[in-house]
Amino acid sequence: MKPTCLNQKELAERWTISHRTLERWRWAGEGPAYMKIGGRVVYRIADIEAFERDVMNATSDQGVPAY
Repeated sequence: MKPTCLNQKELAERWTISHRTLERWRWAGEGPAYMKIGGRVVYRIADIEAFERDVMNATSDQGVPAY
């Protein structure tokens, strides 16, 4: 079964960034949408993929190669 959500550390691993970066983004109102369930922060895969598409489109529109 495919996971439907990732926690903060799993998403940080996926993007090879610090989990603290995700914390800072949440505080600043940036980054992908998230849910807080019972004190745990989780990110839905659909929201992660939508954010990745938006970032890719934004960089492509600026003439920067998207990886």
